[in-house]
Amino acid sequence: MSVDSAVPDPDRLVRAAQYIRMSTEHQQYSTENQADIIRDYASARGYEIVKTYADEGKSGLRIEGRAALTALLSDVEAGNADFEAVIVYDISRWGRFQDSDESAYYEYTCKRAGIRVVYCAEQFENDGSPVSTIIKGVKRAMAGEYSRELSAKVFKGQCRLIELGFRQGGPAGFGLRRMLLDQSGEQKGLLDRGEHKSLQTDRVVLVKGPEDEVALVGDIYQRFVQEGLSERQIADLLNDRGLRPEGDSEWTRGRVHSILTNEKYIGNNVWNRTSFKLKQQHVVNGEDDWVRANGAFPALVAPDVFYMARGIIQERGRRLSTEEMIQRLARLHEGHGYLSGALIDDTDGLPSSTAYRARFGGLVEAYREAGYSPDRCYDYVEINRRLRLTYPNILGDLIQNLEAVGATVEHDESSNLLSINGIYTASMLLSRCSQTPAGAPKWRVSDHSAADVVIVVRMDPANEQPSDYFLIPRMGIPLTKLRLQQHNGARIDTYRFDTLSFFLGMATLLPVREGAA
Repeated sequence: MSVDSAVPDPDRLVRAAQYIRMSTEHQQYSTENQADIIRDYASARGYEIVKTYADEGKSGLRIEGRAALTALLSDVEAGNADFEAVIVYDISRWGRFQDSDESAYYEYTCKRAGIRVVYCAEQFENDGSPVSTIIKGVKRAMAGEYSRELSAKVFKGQCRLIELGFRQGGPAGFGLRRMLLDQSGEQKGLLDRGEHKSLQTDRVVLVKGPEDEVALVGDIYQRFVQEGLSERQIADLLNDRGLRPEGDSEWTRGRVHSILTNEKYIGNNVWNRTSFKLKQQHVVNGEDDWVRANGAFPALVAPDVFYMARGIIQERGRRLSTEEMIQRLARLHEGHGYLSGALIDDTDGLPSSTAYRARFGGLVEAYREAGYSPDRCYDYVEINRRLRLTYPNILGDLIQNLEAVGATVEHDESSNLLSINGIYTASMLLSRCSQTPAGAPKWRVSDHSAADVVIVVRMDPANEQPSDYFLIPRMGIPLTKLRLQQHNGARIDTYRFDTLSFFLGMATLLPVREGAA
């Protein structure tokens, strides 16, 4: 029988697999609805569904992370496909690839192996005719364009919220707190660390924190601008006085430096410093691309004081020649044996790591000029510190979302184990993203907990926010020394999810119907 034949032989049932996908932006096309429509189509057309490949909660922008489609293609290419056709709801469920040729290639992979791809909800037969080829090309382009338009609309919406003065995520910072507002702008209360809004219409703004923290922020600026103390001297002074920043064991030069340079302390709402549009590439944006709303929040310091501090920091870097900056960096390398952004920021007498990035186009370039070629990137020390601060927020979000779906959660703070509904336990770990020598992303996982399910949160290339999640059962893959790459094969990627929706669904308690008497 011809591969391009649209209607199977009426004298026998054709063995077929179904591929179904549900993305976060297309909830109305649930996998159950797709399966129902495919089942009716198969029954009417003489197909027998013998296997299901399902990607639930998966974006169609890339094949990465779509374990079911990857497994389908692997079975087809390896000759292990025990079916003659693949039935898909429509072209957009196959994927919204930004390059329409990629979608065509995956279909051709099946066709080359003698497997038809059938779209049951499209208004044309995928019979290989010139008409169907043209329509598929248009549909594939439209599917990709939909994602681009949606991304643009979401971005514009986020920009609008920023310009209106609403916070778009991230910790408030020392001396500030997050205030939850309802749809009418009325205050609903402060959000604790790890808490987030649960209603889509709610908004978050920054407000002044406790008076002692606000006074301490002002004291930091006073000592830096008026008294001429360095960030290190201020940090030592605060530690000697027994004052501790929230969530940290002690003050560091870098923390003081961040307070002196972040515009939120003069009430400015700044966003889009980095972007990861359409999951294509993480980009560090120039200042011209930042989105801002000046005066959106109450200022903790006067603008003239803030810009005096910024001027001092900038002048500290400008007054040194390029050669002097290299020499000081080289001396730092000789004294410690390595260089990192955290080390630079924590060393007196040096411009900030930001100044080195601006002068040399990046820290790696500055390292090379100073004679340092690291075998590994020691920025991981600072990254790990930041992840330790991020972990309570992500874990708190998970607990809040579990409770929102009706689950009961007990949190053992000593082990960070979660007991869910008194039935099973879960633990969460954040996996830092690093790079192979070839520049490919990689993640290392090491977990020794006794949890029934381990949630591995893979961080994005900037290690700023979660990229995806692996839900690994204790009896699944050993987690003592697991190494993850972008693609890991069906055995591992089967456990991968773009969101935690599936995990939340596991915890949802359903009412049990009573049987008839």
